[in-house]
Amino acid sequence: MMESPLGRRKFSLSIQLPPGWNDPRFPRSSTSPHLRRLKTSLHIFLPHPLSSRFAAHFRYVVWIFVAALYHLPSFQSMGVDLRMNLSIFLTIYVSSVVFLIAFHIIFLGLWYVGVVARVAGKRPEIFTIIQNCAVISIACCVFYSHCGNRAIQKDKYLHQRNSLNSSSFMTRTWISNFLHMYELKDQICSSWFAPVGSASDYPLLSKWMIYVELVCSEACAGPSDEISPIYSLWATLMGLYIANYVVERSTGWAITHPLSISEYERLKKQMKPDFLDMVPWYSGTSADLFKTVFDLMVSVTLFVGRFDMRMMQAAMNKVPDEAKDGDLLYNHLNERDELWFDFIADTGDGGNSSYAVARLLAQPSIQFKTDSSMCVLPRGNLLLIGGDLAYPNPSSFTYERRFFCPFECALQPPPWYKAEDIALNKPEIPFGVSGLRQYDGPQCFIIPGNHDWFDGLHTFMRYICHKSWLGGWLLPQKKSYFALQLPKGWWIFGLDLALHGDIDVYQFKFFAELCKNKIGENDSVIVMTHEPNWLLDWYWNETTGKNVSHLIHEYLKGRCKLRIAGDLHHYMRHSVLPSEKPASVQHLIVNGCGGAFLHPTHVFRNFRKFHGAIYEIKATYPSFDDSSKIALGNILKFRKKNWQFDIIGGIIYFILVFSAFPQCNVIHILQEDSWLDRSKSFLSTMCNAFVYMLQRSYVSSAGTMILLMSSYSFVPAKLSRKRRALLGVLHVISHMVASFVLMLLLELGIEMCIRNHLLATSGYHTLYEWYRAMESEHFPDPTGLRARMEKWTFGLYPACIKYLMSAFDVPEVMAVTRSNICKKGMDSLSRGSAIIYYASMFLYFWVFSTPVVSLVFGSYLYICINWFHIHFDEAFSSLRIANYKAFTRFHITVNGDLEVFTLAVDKVPKSWKLDPEWDAEPQPPLQLSHHRKFPSKWKAASGTDPVNSVKMVDHFVITRTKTDQSPVQ
Repeated sequence: MMESPLGRRKFSLSIQLPPGWNDPRFPRSSTSPHLRRLKTSLHIFLPHPLSSRFAAHFRYVVWIFVAALYHLPSFQSMGVDLRMNLSIFLTIYVSSVVFLIAFHIIFLGLWYVGVVARVAGKRPEIFTIIQNCAVISIACCVFYSHCGNRAIQKDKYLHQRNSLNSSSFMTRTWISNFLHMYELKDQICSSWFAPVGSASDYPLLSKWMIYVELVCSEACAGPSDEISPIYSLWATLMGLYIANYVVERSTGWAITHPLSISEYERLKKQMKPDFLDMVPWYSGTSADLFKTVFDLMVSVTLFVGRFDMRMMQAAMNKVPDEAKDGDLLYNHLNERDELWFDFIADTGDGGNSSYAVARLLAQPSIQFKTDSSMCVLPRGNLLLIGGDLAYPNPSSFTYERRFFCPFECALQPPPWYKAEDIALNKPEIPFGVSGLRQYDGPQCFIIPGNHDWFDGLHTFMRYICHKSWLGGWLLPQKKSYFALQLPKGWWIFGLDLALHGDIDVYQFKFFAELCKNKIGENDSVIVMTHEPNWLLDWYWNETTGKNVSHLIHEYLKGRCKLRIAGDLHHYMRHSVLPSEKPASVQHLIVNGCGGAFLHPTHVFRNFRKFHGAIYEIKATYPSFDDSSKIALGNILKFRKKNWQFDIIGGIIYFILVFSAFPQCNVIHILQEDSWLDRSKSFLSTMCNAFVYMLQRSYVSSAGTMILLMSSYSFVPAKLSRKRRALLGVLHVISHMVASFVLMLLLELGIEMCIRNHLLATSGYHTLYEWYRAMESEHFPDPTGLRARMEKWTFGLYPACIKYLMSAFDVPEVMAVTRSNICKKGMDSLSRGSAIIYYASMFLYFWVFSTPVVSLVFGSYLYICINWFHIHFDEAFSSLRIANYKAFTRFHITVNGDLEVFTLAVDKVPKSWKLDPEWDAEPQPPLQLSHHRKFPSKWKAASGTDPVNSVKMVDHFVITRTKTDQSPVQ
C-alpha cells in the first residue's frame, strides 16, 4: 500500500532505476512513466519499517547495551555526554509523539467535517508516527553533540583564526588541519543550521520557545534573544512532516507524486516476487507452528480411526464399478506413442526453492551436459506431486502463498482463470478442446501427504479436487487417490496413506479390482505413495503399510517395477540385486526435493533389505559425505538460522538460575592467588548455587524437572529407554552448567562495577534527577510552561519522562536493588521491587544466554545426527537449507521402456527479477502459457539461474515386460 512519504517513510533521497534501464532490450512495460516515477521517488523521513521479528530483536539488544554505555567513564573522557543526549532524546521524543498524535487527530477531524478530502480519511499507523519521532529526536541529539544548543558567534571564529595563524609550528602539522576542520564545523553550525531570525522577530511565539543554553562566566542579565538551534531544527522537521502530509492527503500530490494503491500494487508485482521464506521450525513465537501442533493433536484424535475423508470419497463415487472409467481411473493418455512425465514431492516450504523447481518443470525443454554430450529433455506432459503441498499446516494462506504462488509464476494459469472459482464438473478443459485426449497441455495429479491431512483433508479437497488449474497445469483429478493408465502398458497408482501410513479398505478394493480386471499380465505399475515405508520402517524398526504390501505382493505379483515416494527431502535410489526369488518391487526411489528443507542421506546408509529382497544403493543426492558435512551447520549456524529460538532458550535459562540471584560477595573468586584456585572457587560457588536451587527454589527446581522430562521425550524412541534417559540427562546437564556459568559471570560483572563505583552510586532515578538539574540550569523556563504542562497532563508529563529514563538506567536500578538485597535480605524488598529486580536481571541475562543456549542445543543436534544417527528431522529442519533441489523426469519410449532421469540444482537463487524475454514475448489474448517460449515470469537476479545450472544426478532404464519374464536394468 502506497503511503504518504512524510506520513509513512523516509528521510533519504533514493534514485533507483531498474537494472539495465538504458539497455534497448529492456521491456518497455518495465520502464513505463509510472514505473520510472515509482523508482525515482524522493522519500522524506524514515526508511521502510522492518517488518521481521529480527528487527525487534536487534532493537532490544541495542537498547540493553545503550542502557549500560553511559555508566562507562571513558565516554565522558572522550567528550561524548551520553546522559545529556539521552535526556534530550527522551524529551524531544515524548514531545514529538504527543504533538504528532494531536496533529493527526485535528487533521482527521477536519477531514470528517469536509475541509480536506481524497485519501485523508485513512488513519496513519501509530508505528509510523513513533518511527518518525525517533528519527527527529536522533537528528536533534546529533545536532546537539556537534553544535550545542547555542548559535555560535562569528567573533569567536576570528579569534580562533588569529590564534592559529600566530603559531607557525601548528600550521605545519596535522593538528592545524584538524583545527581547520573544527573551525569548518563551527561555521557550518553557525551558518547552515543556525536559526533564522531571533525571538524578538516572533513575539507571539517567543513565549513558547526553548531559549538558548545559558553559559555565563558571570551573572546573566536575562534570557538571550537567540532562538534555540535545537528547537529550530525540531520545528523545521516537524513543519516538513506536517506540510507534506497535509498537501498529499488533501490534494493527492506531494514531493513523490504518489501512485494510487492499485497502480502501486501492480507495479510492485512487476519488479520482484513476494515469495515467503522457509518455515522457521524452531520459532517460539510462530502462530502457524502452534496451530500445526493443535491441528496434529486434533487429527490424530479425530481422523485416525474415527472419521476418514477417504470413506466419504468412496461413498460419493459416481461409478459403482471402481474398475471402470470414472472419478478414480484416468486412461486419456494411454494411446500416445510416447509420454514424458515428472515427479516431485514436498514442495510448499520456501518460495525460492519451490519456484526454482517449478521453473525447471515449466520450461519447454531442459538442456544439460553429460559426460559425452549435451542432453535435451522436453517438458513433461504430466506432473505427479507426492504430497505435503504446504508447510507447516494446510490452510488457505499456506496453499495460496507457498504452493500455488510459485507454480503460477513459473507457468501462468489461463487468462480466464480466477482464483476464487470452484470447479463443479471436472475436468474443465479449455474452450475449443473436445476432451482430455485432445488437450495438449501439461496436466497434474496429486496425492496428499501427512501435512495435508492435518485438517482432515479439508483444504486439499478445496484447492486440488475442486479447482481446475495449478498455474498452467490442468487438474483433472476429483479424489485424493487415483489410477492412471499410460502408454505401452504402464500404470501409475496414486495412493492416499492419510495419517495411518496405509490405504483404507475402500481404496484397497478399488486398486485390487483394477489389478484383476484392467491390468494385463505383462503390464508394469509404478506405485506412488507419500511415505517411503521401506526406509522409515527400517529406521524406526516398525512395520507399516500392510495393506499396501498386500496389494503389491498378492495382486500385482511382480508387476510393480517401481515404488516412488517423498516425505524424506532428499534423493535416494535402491535397486534389487538378482536372486533366485523374484522381488515384488524392483526399484525404490525417494525424491522429496521439491522445495522443502533438506534431509540427510547418511543416516540411511545401511539400508539393504525390504520384504526379503536385497537392495543395493545406486544413487544419493546429496552424497553421504556431503550430508554428514552439512550437519556441522548446527554448531556454526543454528542461531543464525533460528534466532527466534532465542525467545524460548533465554527464558528457559533464566528459569533454571532464577533462585540463584543474587550471588553476594562473588568477588572473592578473583581474589584467589592463582588461576587454578580461581577456577576451583568458581566451581565451588556454582555447585553451592545449584544445591541451594535444589533445596530452596520451587521455580528453578520445577523448571529443571520439566526440562528433564522434555529432554527425555525429545530423544527418539529408536533408542532404548536407558540410552534415552542417559542422553536426556546429559543434554540437560550441559544446559544447567552453561546457565550457571553465565549467571556467575553476570554477577561478577555487576559486583566489579559496584566496587569500582560505576553502579549503585545514586538511586533508582539518578538519570532523571540529573536531567532535572541540567534542565533548570541550561534550559530555563521563564514563562512557567513546564509547570502548566504538568498541571494540564495531571502529572503525566514529568512521570512519563521519569520512567522512560529509568528504562535507560536499568544497570543502576539492578545494582541498587542488588545491594539492598545483599545488605538487608530478600525479605526487605516489596513485591514490586522484587519484580523490578528480576525483570532487570532477566533483560541482561537473556542477552548473554541466547548465543550459548543455541550453541549447546546445536551441538547436541550435531552429535546426535552424526554419532547416533537420530534426530534426522530435527537436526536438518533447523538448518532450513533451500539448496539441493531435484525432480525426476520419466520417459515412456516408443518401444515401451521407461527411461528415468533425476535432475537437480545445487544452489537455489535467493533473489529474482523480471525476465525481460518473458515480458517482451507477445502473447495473444487467449494463449495458454505452455505455448510460450519463455513461460516463467522470474529469472535469477544474482548467481546462476536454475535453468543454466541443472545437472543429472541419476539415470537408469526399466525395460518393458514383453514376456512372462521381467528383465530389469
